Amino acid sequence: MTSTLFILNDAPYGNERAYNGLRLASALASKEGQQVRMFLLADAVGCAKSGQKVPQGYYSIQLMLGKVARQGEVGLCGTCMDARGLTDTELTDGAKRSTLAQLADWTAEADKVIVF
Repeated sequence: MTSTLFILNDAPYGNERAYNGLRLASALASKEGQQVRMFLLADAVGCAKSGQKVPQGYYSIQLMLGKVARQGEVGLCGTCMDARGLTDTELTDGAKRSTLAQLADWTAEADKVIVF
């Protein structure tokens, strides 16, 4: 099995980095023999905020992240969450508060690390 870690840094909306990272992670996770993990840092922790309402026809980062979480693992930087006032109860299903130590472990275990 090949393990890929995706690290997202940017806010869910405003540019397309989070969108493209989630698209690639989802496509990879759907392939056999692939383990996908995603870690959200800085403004990317907003990707895991539940209750996102987007205009009709616009992509929903929350739904995209949920798909990745169902196929793999999603961790969020706890310090980044605290800095932005995001609590554990506000997270979408499958996303979990994590630590930099967990990110270090996932990085050491990954065959590939992709940063968006």
